[in-house]
Amino acid sequence: MPIFLDPIFSFISLSHLMVDTFNASRPVLLTYFGLSESQIALFSTIYIWASALTQPIFGWISDRTGPRWLSAGGVLWMTVFYSLALTLPGNAGLACLIIAALGSSAFHPVGAVQAALRGRELMKGRETTSTSLFFTAGQMGHFAGPIITGLILTYLKIPGMYILPLVSIPIGLALMNQLRHNHPHPQPVKTVISRRSRAGLVFIFILMIVATMQSWAQANMVNLIPKYIKDLGQSATVYGSMAGLFMGGSALGNMFGGYFADRFPKRFVASLALLFAAFPIYTVSQIGWSWWLYLLVPLAGAFTGAVHSIMVVLAQRIIPGGMALASGLILGFIFSSGALGLLYTGHLAELHGFPYVLTLTTGMVLFASPLALLLKE
Repeated sequence: MPIFLDPIFSFISLSHLMVDTFNASRPVLLTYFGLSESQIALFSTIYIWASALTQPIFGWISDRTGPRWLSAGGVLWMTVFYSLALTLPGNAGLACLIIAALGSSAFHPVGAVQAALRGRELMKGRETTSTSLFFTAGQMGHFAGPIITGLILTYLKIPGMYILPLVSIPIGLALMNQLRHNHPHPQPVKTVISRRSRAGLVFIFILMIVATMQSWAQANMVNLIPKYIKDLGQSATVYGSMAGLFMGGSALGNMFGGYFADRFPKRFVASLALLFAAFPIYTVSQIGWSWWLYLLVPLAGAFTGAVHSIMVVLAQRIIPGGMALASGLILGFIFSSGALGLLYTGHLAELHGFPYVLTLTTGMVLFASPLALLLKE
């Protein structure tokens, strides 16, 4: 696509790939360290909250100061503290990993706005498509992160993990150069403010429920499936690959979801995607270890991932304030609600097993599917 020839969009997307590669390596690392389901869920919740709940703050700052330092600085911040997490033993390393999450928090709302703005300017207003491509880059990081981490831990152990920080340094510096003019984000025009002010609380409430169910479903899959596959007797390479396949499917689904959402009513696209997600998720809950998981897991990722950019674009249009603030609010809510749900389902997985959690996850997407039809464009 021509938009990938635009240097700002390209480096924003490449940075997103790197940030979410760091983020996605976390479940495999924690599994490798020997943490239980409840410990993985608890630490993942703290990590995600550290990233999610601060995103509106960084978005608010970016709306006033411009995108350069928060976007490029977020990448470099993650690089430093991820490296420290690999270096320091025990709880000190885990604490540095949580601090690294603040770099992800600083980057995401700024990157989402830059992607939407480039779509408006370069793709004749197709901001959902450009935003979905931006999120696809991040989800490709979620795809590659677990696979790369599993392979590195299998063959090179922890010292090999320093490869990731070494790759991210030039990417962060290149992004800083591309955003050197540091133009502040445009404020909404009066007609947009008027439309936002008329939006009912019911719409926002429905948006929150649909986003919660989608995020919770994805959190259950990507954070707990490595432990489930390990308990079925598979190696780090296999359970890392399985988590990566889920997010790889999510990346493709996000791209197609954005494409169709610019051509058909967004609420119909979101509703159908959530409905179709129920079938592979429930099937995974029934079959145990099977080679069919290599097809079913990415299918589950594709259908749940197709909804993500739709939620973000709808929020950018309707939530009062600057675009980065709106992006930070919806992304923060999506990530934190999924993490809160994961805290509960991690405990359920220990009590009743992961197949029980998958059955519950099937119910989540089936519940959200008809609600998505009530979303407004």
